[in-house]
Amino acid sequence: MAYISVVIPVYKAEGCLHELYQRLKVSLEIITEDFEIILVEDCGGDRSWEIIVELAKKDPRIKGIQFSRNFGQQYGITAGLDHCNAEWVIVMDCDLQDRPEEIPRLYAKAQEGYDIVLARRGKRKHHILKRLTSWLFYKVFSYLADINYDGQVGIFRIISRKIVDNFRLMREQLRFFSVLVNWMGFPTASIDVQHESRFAGKSTYTFSKLWKLGSETLIAYSDKPLRLSIKLGFLISFLAFIYGTYTFINALLYGSTVTGWSSLIISLYFLGGIIIAILGIIGLYLGKTFDETKKRPLYIIRQYSDNKNNKEKNIGDENSFILTNIKGSKGKG
Repeated sequence: MAYISVVIPVYKAEGCLHELYQRLKVSLEIITEDFEIILVEDCGGDRSWEIIVELAKKDPRIKGIQFSRNFGQQYGITAGLDHCNAEWVIVMDCDLQDRPEEIPRLYAKAQEGYDIVLARRGKRKHHILKRLTSWLFYKVFSYLADINYDGQVGIFRIISRKIVDNFRLMREQLRFFSVLVNWMGFPTASIDVQHESRFAGKSTYTFSKLWKLGSETLIAYSDKPLRLSIKLGFLISFLAFIYGTYTFINALLYGSTVTGWSSLIISLYFLGGIIIAILGIIGLYLGKTFDETKKRPLYIIRQYSDNKNNKEKNIGDENSFILTNIKGSKGKG
């Protein structure tokens, strides 16, 4: 077992990987030389996998995993944690906005008795529009999901072995690494770190992708949209009752009057839209429940590079690896 593993999902990062490796090597050797770096390539279509193989041949402490297709960042993190083998695990992005030089500080804080230490970014190196939309998104997301989620915290953190073992037990299709780790409730601390600009290339994590991740996470971890739809239904019914009472009293006192069609049509469209929206929310929950019942693998590995152990795994080996580790984690429990 290595002492420290670094798990990094990789997507369209050919311009960052050499610099990432050099800076990681220097930072990790401050703590120990007994480390491993797991790079999970998510089929970005560039030369990232070729570079990972080159680095793995140069340094046997590097392990490379390539998916059969693009599965997404959250599944890249999952694959890395399924394959890591260390007492402490660092999870970070590949674009060097998370500075490897902060790892010794994260590790030092963890030695004070914390199982999770988060890297809380200070002034983010994004343009003002992205910072504003991200802030708004996390505020809305925290409210709807009933989660106190700090938008200044990304995936960059250090976690203990017990966090990894428990994370491996959670195999649901809809995954949000940060929420799953926070849900465990283990002792957590955070430190402020410096956030840098992307080293090379441009970000592929658009607001639409962030919104999709947030909506799927919301459906996976909270039923608040359903509860809000019930409250909205009761509110509309209450307002309709008040208006009906007013109309009845007005007819008794002053006689009935012929009303225009505009208010009637507007009311019908309004209530129709509300009903369709609520049915859509219910449909989303049913659809995600259907996806969970399929029990498909979270990811499929196309290639696996581990020069230290001279391993080449196929899909069958990969499935048995995951099942073995899940059973092993339960045994430790």
